[in-house]
Amino acid sequence: MKIYAVIPARYDSTRFPGKPLASLAGKPMIQWVVERTRETPELDDVLVATDDERIAGCVRSFGGRAILTRSDHASGTDRLAEAAQRAGFQDDDLVVNIQGDEPLVEPSMIRALVTALTETEAFPMATLAVESEAHQDFFNPNAVKVVMDRSGRALYFSRSPIPHRRDGDPRPARFFKHLGFYAYRKRFLLQFTQLPPGILERTEKLEQLRALEYGYPIRVAISPVETHGVDTPEDLERLERFLNRR
Repeated sequence: MKIYAVIPARYDSTRFPGKPLASLAGKPMIQWVVERTRETPELDDVLVATDDERIAGCVRSFGGRAILTRSDHASGTDRLAEAAQRAGFQDDDLVVNIQGDEPLVEPSMIRALVTALTETEAFPMATLAVESEAHQDFFNPNAVKVVMDRSGRALYFSRSPIPHRRDGDPRPARFFKHLGFYAYRKRFLLQFTQLPPGILERTEKLEQLRALEYGYPIRVAISPVETHGVDTPEDLERLERFLNRR
């Protein structure tokens, strides 16, 4: 079994076109993601899956590996699956999905995600969450929450505040904020992308609910750190200021 990190990166982001090529502290954001991901010793290789030759050329210019994929994928997971096929990954290999807009991804996060699958064969996929009590995230539908059982098996993901305080206490409950990183066994990744979305996924607009609705377990690894994702040019400016202060 080998472990590969794949970074889906498309050019035509609705809120931030050309985001992977945007400059952060003097180098393209996609370069930050690739270089920080490479710091994880458990990985056998790191590659970028993109639908745009400009992004592929940028990746190759700094010594990265890029694979061109179709431009009509509905999600990054579909792009991930195509890349895994094109790259010739074996069925038992692990495919780790690293978001291309997470320039400060930490090796400790990737290690936790990989360990969630390598220490047991009971799960076909895993994801990351971080413990939080942040009021703004608990009540923000763009911050996804997850509840799990004592073994770390996901019970449900939601945009709603879960768990809900029945006693009316306005403070957020201790909760786990879902982070958009995944690891799949390659065989399951291909199977997952062939499943039609279910009612839960269509309702919440959360792709991971497809696995739960079809009865496939997801293991949730706890990230030691929060992430610094970039969705808009304003996010990039805030991150630049953060890096300058640090």
